[in-house]
Amino acid sequence: MHYEAWINERLCDLSKRHLDRHVQAYLEAGGRIRIGDRTYLNFSSAAEALRGAGCGATASRLLTGTLTWHDELEQKLARYKGYPCALLFGSGFLANVGTIPALMGRNDYVFADKLVHASIVDAIMLSRAKLYRFRHNDVEHLERRLIVTESVFSMDGDLAPLQDIAHVAQRHDAMVMVDEAHATGVFGPKGGGLVREWGLEPMINIGLGTLGKAFGGYGGFVACSESMRAFLINHARSFIYSTALPPSVVGAALGAMQMIEESCDLGAQLLKNAAVFRNRLQEAGLNTGNSASQIIPIMVGKNSKALAISKKLREQGIIGLAIRPPTVPQGTARIRLSVTLAHTREDLEHVGQVIIATAQGEGL
Repeated sequence: MHYEAWINERLCDLSKRHLDRHVQAYLEAGGRIRIGDRTYLNFSSAAEALRGAGCGATASRLLTGTLTWHDELEQKLARYKGYPCALLFGSGFLANVGTIPALMGRNDYVFADKLVHASIVDAIMLSRAKLYRFRHNDVEHLERRLIVTESVFSMDGDLAPLQDIAHVAQRHDAMVMVDEAHATGVFGPKGGGLVREWGLEPMINIGLGTLGKAFGGYGGFVACSESMRAFLINHARSFIYSTALPPSVVGAALGAMQMIEESCDLGAQLLKNAAVFRNRLQEAGLNTGNSASQIIPIMVGKNSKALAISKKLREQGIIGLAIRPPTVPQGTARIRLSVTLAHTREDLEHVGQVIIATAQGEGL
């Protein structure tokens, strides 16, 4: 059964049993709130009465925690990602552990890339679905039901073959969920992500993003269809039972979105700087794997050697963390570098020289 029909059937059943939930946006939070022209005493919030929005939302989204700022941000995120709707979560981790168990159960199958984020693995375990790991970016090893991958992998900096994955999913009538935590704000038009850049919105059912990476704030969200959003509101436990994002956090995200919309293509500029830096490292013989993004690993291999290089870099004023198992597979310890627009070309040239000298001094 196509997932939209299945979801609509479940939503219809909830409605018949008067169990369907809906979010309502309020102008303010606290013990006394205005709805339209009327003032209500709010006993659904544990906080004292606050003037204006206050510091926190003070309640879950399904009680009185949904403010007009949440609505505005969700609408803007949906347009930004090229989907009909979006739904905010407390973080990217919570978005994963809410969405996947809401959609999958004991009798379902999830196919996940070998190198997906820990939150995706945890979410699949919570769902009790049968997990199959396919070899990293190996589409021929992939073939059924929910397919989960990242678009830019956080420890390798390489890109998933999303077009091929989407076509495999179509052949098998499977849903596809793509975690774009490290692509949002960087790839695609105005940083809309790789799904947007490659025009795959009609084939990717759920696009997940975070507000804590390129947006510089905190929180997570999923971009999806209207029926999928309604389904998650009713079934995603990390959404239902969590306090809503504070207004100040939502305001910061709205400000970041405005900056992105009004500026030139910052993502393209970042990727260009990262490419120059990566080429410099490669020309010196350092192994940067298949990195094609702002995330650049220097593959070391041994844990002890990665720690030694990281320590020597810090002594010279450079933070390049040693990433070791279980975050990455055994024998693939590396120095993980993440280029940002705060790093000038001069910074990158200096850091490149220091890293090359340090790595070569350790026998790389």
